[in-house]
Parts: sequence; C-alpha cells; structure tokens
Amino acid sequence: MADPLVLNSGVECGAVLTAQHRDGVLRLARAFEAGGFDSVWAGDHVSFYVPILEALTLLSFVAGATERVKIGSSVYLLPLRHPTTTAKVASTLDVLSGGRLILGVGVGGEFPPEFEASGVPVRERGSRTDEAIGLLRRLWSEDGVAHEGRHFRFGPISMDPKPARPGGPPIVVGGRKAPALRRAGRLGDGYISHMCSAAQYAENMTAIRRHAAEAGRRDVPFETAAFLFTILDDDYERALDGAANLLQMIYNRPFRDAAKKYCLLGRPADCLEQLQRFADAGCRHFVLSPLMDPDEFAARAGGELVAAIQGIVPKRAS
Repeated sequence: MADPLVLNSGVECGAVLTAQHRDGVLRLARAFEAGGFDSVWAGDHVSFYVPILEALTLLSFVAGATERVKIGSSVYLLPLRHPTTTAKVASTLDVLSGGRLILGVGVGGEFPPEFEASGVPVRERGSRTDEAIGLLRRLWSEDGVAHEGRHFRFGPISMDPKPARPGGPPIVVGGRKAPALRRAGRLGDGYISHMCSAAQYAENMTAIRRHAAEAGRRDVPFETAAFLFTILDDDYERALDGAANLLQMIYNRPFRDAAKKYCLLGRPADCLEQLQRFADAGCRHFVLSPLMDPDEFAARAGGELVAAIQGIVPKRAS
C-alpha cells in the first residue's frame, strides 16, 4: 500500500519560549533566530498550575520581533475557544508573520478548572476539536461559510483577509492517546508528540498512517514533530533531577520516571543519538522545551548543536 503521507525530507529544530515577561521573550526569540533555530514555539493554557502566556498573543509579539523563524503553538487548546475566533486570530497572525504560523492544536484536559471557567464541558473536548478543525479550513478558504453542527452553529459569514498561505497554516495535531492519533491521521496536516519515546513515536506514526489511509487520504504533505523537554548538562543525573523537579511543579504530580523515559537530557552528543532514533521513526521537526535557564540553553544549543540536529539523516524512509 502506498504511503498516504508525504514527510519533509530534511530535519528542523525549534525551541519553546519559556520566558513570561516582555524583555525575556524578546531576548530569547531573537537569540533563537540568531542561533539558527528553524522555529519558535509557545505552549498554551487559559489557566494552569504555573503562570503561562496565551499562545497566539505571544506568537504575534514574537512575529514582530523576528523575520525568519517559523512560529508554532505547542499546543493551542482548540476546544476552549470558538472556532470562528480561532480562525480570525490565526489568520491575522499568519498574514502579519508572512505565512510563518504552524497551528499546533490539542484537546487538553489535564487542568479541568480552565474548561469550567471557559464554559466548556471537559468531556466534549475531543468532539469540539474534530468539528473545529474542519471549520478552520473552511473559514480560511471559503466565503459565505454556514454551519450547523453538534457544537457550533453560525453563518453564512466570510473572514477576510484570508491567511497568507492558500488554505491557511498547517494544523498539527498533538496528543498521546488513540483519539489524537486518529485525529492527526484523518484530519490533521501533521502530528506533534508529547511525552513519547522514539519507539512509541514509530508505533504512533503507523497508527496515523492507517487512519489516513482509511479516510481515503493520499499524498498528504504531513508535518511530523516531537515536543521534548530538554536539559543540556554534562552530568546526566543532575539533568534528570532538574527535569523531575521542574515537571513535578508544572504538572503537580511525581515525574521522575517519566522524565527518564521521555525527556532529552545530558550531553549534546547523547541527545543527538536519541534524536537520530526519533528521525528514524519519522520525526522531522524537533521542538525543544528547555527546563534549564533559557539563556544558557540558547547559548549551548544555538549554532553547532542546532546545525548538527538539522544535519540528521533518517536511516530509512518513514
């Protein structure tokens, strides 16, 4: 059977903005661009255990401070917003950034209070996301869009200007569980993993391809990314301790075993070996989220390490 997905031939490397203040955001965004990173990313919550800026607002600020890097959400919690609002904000951002937006989307659910505060039943997050993805594409490409669905009813309306890229920015689906893999294969323009090993990534890509084929998709340009919490340190155990402690604070639960399995930790050379396994499994875009001082990360990762990551060659077609 022919592969329904067409993956990028080269490997890219991005970094997540962890700063929460204006000066830090500007400094890091410009440092990442100067350091050769291909993309800059932002996480998203309406409310969470730790402070976090709203993703698309942050990325609009980053777009104005940079010229070259792609800007991505990792991931935008689509069910918390009405799709018409998301379509308008994302379209505006794509126009103003010159077509640099990658819209990573996910369902969330690990912090139920933000769903209650947004008036969205947490049990509906998956079905709302499925319905919204199709609506985003219609609003970005059609005029006079009318819709009568399970969760959303509106129209006819047109949204102009349309995104810089015909059809809008790629919608890259994030998640770990079976519904996310189905959503990526049937509806997405890509997939971004979270808390995933290279071996699991390969299994996930097999499932995504199966769903894409079952949906009758053919020759779909498909972005494949991996979100990896990262600490660069010559002492692996020190890196592991740091990752476990910070992730426990962020997610409000023990995280040492997960940090050992899923994080990118230790010397750059060891990290490259792990990234090679991801590339062999089908990943073409690494999104590194520093759990260390972000300025130190930018200095250590920029230049040689980023170039080495971009030079990874997958050992087999995936």
